[in-house]
Amino acid sequence: MDFSVWLFGAAVVTGVITLWDVLWGRKGREAKGRQHEPVLVAYGKAFFPVILIVFCLRSFLVEPFRIPSGSMLPTLNIGDFILVNKFDYGLRLPILNKKLVELDSPQRGEVMVFRFPQDPSVHFIKRIVGLPGDEILIRNKRLIINGEPVPLIPDGRYTYEEKSKNGKETDRFLETLGEHDHDVVMDLSSRAVNQRIVVPEGNYFLMGDNRDHSNDSRYWGFVPDENVVGRAFFIWFSWDSLNGGGVNWSRIGQSIR
Repeated sequence: MDFSVWLFGAAVVTGVITLWDVLWGRKGREAKGRQHEPVLVAYGKAFFPVILIVFCLRSFLVEPFRIPSGSMLPTLNIGDFILVNKFDYGLRLPILNKKLVELDSPQRGEVMVFRFPQDPSVHFIKRIVGLPGDEILIRNKRLIINGEPVPLIPDGRYTYEEKSKNGKETDRFLETLGEHDHDVVMDLSSRAVNQRIVVPEGNYFLMGDNRDHSNDSRYWGFVPDENVVGRAFFIWFSWDSLNGGGVNWSRIGQSIR
């Protein structure tokens, strides 16, 4: 079950208990001369405001997520704990994810968390490459958006470990999408299928920064606006699970480019 659904259910149950006690329970106890609240009522009233505040914060402002894979290397590591801004892309109705208030729109180059179109109970994180109406050409792994080649500057080699503990080495580049400069890794010497994509209205085309090892829009299609969760912007904790475990202090407090 989605944690937000569980949180909403807990808020409803504790809220009902609190309301029942205010309207009827307290008066009944006073009429019978009882001083002590039932345990269920005491816990319900104690947890209701806390659960309600957490639910509102997660639904409308920020929500935490953990990075489970290396598809966004080198930007995000396995074991990074991030915060997602849910306010920038508009206020949405909790659970149903229907937009209530239009604020800013997702911008090319931003890192987005979204509900996987093929299984909305699963959250994915990728970088926005294509906006509604964009024409995207992928030729030999190079991006051309609306006829303009995306700047890609070589930046040496990059070595990382996978969950299998096998070392990988590939090329690192500085890529510029819109106003966002960020690192990507891929092997330009390996063969790749060229693609031409036109992004439909109300949809987005997303890719991982680890271009050779990312399950993204190149393979399963577009992300509709109703699946958008928010913009990833901050690493608040990091656990290095691939090297014996331990806190990766150097990553804590970093903003997400």
